[in-house]
Amino acid sequence: MSGVARWFQSRRGPASADGPGGPDGLAAPFRALRTAAAGIGSSLDESTTCTELTRAAVQLGGGCAAVMRRVGDTVSGYESITGDADLLPDARWATAVARDAGTPAADNWVDPWLFRPVGSHSRPALCAPLTSGCDQYGVLVCARDGAAFARAEAELLALLAERAASHIRHAREYDQVNRTAADLQRALLSEPGRPHPNLDVSIRYLPAGGRVLVGGDWCETVRLHFGRTLLVVGDVMGHGLEAAVDMNAYRSSLRYIASSELPPHRVLRQLDDIAATEADRRPATCLLVRVDPSRGQVTLASAGHLPPALITGRGSTALLQVPVGPPLGTGFGGYESATHRLEPDEALVLFTDGLVERRGEDIDRSLHRLAELHFTPAVDVDGLLESILTRLDARHAEDDVAVLAARPHRRQGGFSSVEEAGG
Repeated sequence: MSGVARWFQSRRGPASADGPGGPDGLAAPFRALRTAAAGIGSSLDESTTCTELTRAAVQLGGGCAAVMRRVGDTVSGYESITGDADLLPDARWATAVARDAGTPAADNWVDPWLFRPVGSHSRPALCAPLTSGCDQYGVLVCARDGAAFARAEAELLALLAERAASHIRHAREYDQVNRTAADLQRALLSEPGRPHPNLDVSIRYLPAGGRVLVGGDWCETVRLHFGRTLLVVGDVMGHGLEAAVDMNAYRSSLRYIASSELPPHRVLRQLDDIAATEADRRPATCLLVRVDPSRGQVTLASAGHLPPALITGRGSTALLQVPVGPPLGTGFGGYESATHRLEPDEALVLFTDGLVERRGEDIDRSLHRLAELHFTPAVDVDGLLESILTRLDARHAEDDVAVLAARPHRRQGGFSSVEEAGG
């Protein structure tokens, strides 16, 4: 009989047909281990994994369990405690183990995993390293009243610690990718172009679920001649660094093409031509809105993107009609423009689908929800965006949200001569 089976027999009593001494004796410990381990690693959150580990450890060994996490040479105090914390040993001992312990050989029990009671008030404790491959992420510390931990118990708890360590490794790698992605996102979105001073603009970007993983949603403004501004919102398919790289490529191409003063549908056509020649470029939807406050009009073109919303001077909402062509990167072309009136007290809202879409809901119903919104007349563009995000619960959206609001701003005396000349 193995040491694990003997330990189970000592805890469950005399052997029975289905007990440790019976035909199923070797399977029972592993069933218990499988049940306990199944609850570890339900997410890519390190703190959650540590809590799941301590719960599983108490389920197997009783008493109390905690984790000391290690990052470089820094070791935390007791965390994710399950059970009575007063049972835990002096943290200095566990800290030393966290700094020095490695992975023991399968056939060689290595101190200082086991804490040796030296006084009448000392309780037996066990310290199992959280090790995955060559990396050590801390230790699992277990303690209880009563009998010392048997080697078989320690082996089971060590297996739980190894399983948790693997999930912790993935969680830290995921966090590192998120940090890199967040830095990239800030770099890509922190410097939008400057619109003309005759246009008030506000932009928001919200990652799905509050996460920081970068996606392909973006907004842009491009200053054109004669007091005009090109407003842009786009959505590259997918998430992650690859989508962000493609998003930056689309954005760079757009700035270059828009500077030639082409109408919006021809800008989309050239963007599509460039993207279609790059086999690895992901498709993207895109909406262009050229705003001309001096003429009181907007010209729109769409590459598979949702239409913009118009907030009237009375505060009502309407969706502007725009011809929809295929997404960028397909090489199909076929883009057209449409022109609408824009009064000085009206505002435009451009957005990606994450603002309105809900799982299992028809997109027409999602857009209707936006069109039903009513706002306080003449609210500024910042307040307008905050109201939309709140009322559509965009901070809990299932996809990233990029949204831009713009309203013409006529200064006293009209536009300067420099602006009329295109400065």
